[in-house]
Amino acid sequence: MASSELNADNFLRENAIVNNKSLSQIPPAAKPVMQSGSSSSVLEPGVQLSASITPPVAAVESSDPSHEEHQYLNLIRDILARGEYRPDRTGTGTLSLFNPPTLRFTLSKANASDPTSHTNVLPLLTTKRVFTRAVIAELLWFIKGSTNSKELSDQGVHIWDGNGSREFLDKLGPPQSLREEGDLGPVYGFQWRHFGAQYKDCHADYTGQGVDQIREIMYKLKHKPYDRRILLSAWNVAALNSMALPPCHLLAQFYVSYPDAPRGEDAYNAWKQKQGQQTQHTTTTNGISTSTSRGRLSCTLYQRSADTGLGVPFNIASYALLTHMLAYACDLVPGTFNMVLGDAHVYVDHIDALKRQIGRAPRDFPELRIKRDDARKENVDGWRLEDFEIVGYKPHAGVKMKMSV
Repeated sequence: MASSELNADNFLRENAIVNNKSLSQIPPAAKPVMQSGSSSSVLEPGVQLSASITPPVAAVESSDPSHEEHQYLNLIRDILARGEYRPDRTGTGTLSLFNPPTLRFTLSKANASDPTSHTNVLPLLTTKRVFTRAVIAELLWFIKGSTNSKELSDQGVHIWDGNGSREFLDKLGPPQSLREEGDLGPVYGFQWRHFGAQYKDCHADYTGQGVDQIREIMYKLKHKPYDRRILLSAWNVAALNSMALPPCHLLAQFYVSYPDAPRGEDAYNAWKQKQGQQTQHTTTTNGISTSTSRGRLSCTLYQRSADTGLGVPFNIASYALLTHMLAYACDLVPGTFNMVLGDAHVYVDHIDALKRQIGRAPRDFPELRIKRDDARKENVDGWRLEDFEIVGYKPHAGVKMKMSV
């Protein structure tokens, strides 16, 4: 490609040619309105976009520039400015970037009055209202191991209705088309609690079948915190063709760290010299930490396909909440949640809504309070919506976006 400047229309035309689509096939929402001015966005090395696809929008209120939500807003700006136009499975069309910078969110902060205690932080985006009840309901549905979308719709949560509809399942063909409406096949929850089991239908009892990854994770967090295999995988290659939708958020890794652990080579050598002595940080022969400080639990998620407008805010909240639950169950302090994205995209019919959202200033993330009395009991079963209290969530108004199915 030449190193001359390209205007926005040529940018879309070139991407259309690359993707074997005529420009007339590109949905109107994908065609940017040309703006006056000389602002430019780097398309790729040596190529400039002479007109900005996303004109700057002034924030309506001041905000801390270090607020972690700016990572998300900057990701949206980046995709809108230089995302590649790509056709997609749903027929809607997207602007896409591959493997943008990792998003990182802090899950707890020390209390000023008592540094030995902490306050849980839940990274619910504030530049639009996140449907928190749906986040919690879906997560508990996953943990339960359920694959019946009607269990969610009965609670007024309809995020899986499209993928469980009769029309959608019939379009997929067997085995999905042979199932009743709402039966999603061996999706997330089944893989989390019964990985490798033979799937029958959404009503079968799978007790004791397959690998219960959640149970294994809790055991390792409690008894083998240095294990490098504390993983939660929903990507079961052998079962993908039986799912209504292959997993988008497919792999999470959990990591326990200790604030008083020796660090660096010199610290390690000093620790070695004190082995056998009573120090703040020692380990028993089976690897269980006896540190006087509680371990910090962090999670890194890999998401292969990321609908940044609708899905990513939901997924941030969901896996942050899962990390909080595991920390509570295993006597750990929530650390950080990190999100690695593969195909990070904006659906073209979300562009206008997202332009409004990125003009808003982030507000403080809320506090999460867990209202149970079984901490440290390695239990994430039987949790209810009422077990969570979200304090101080004051988001901007909701932003409507259509879900592409």
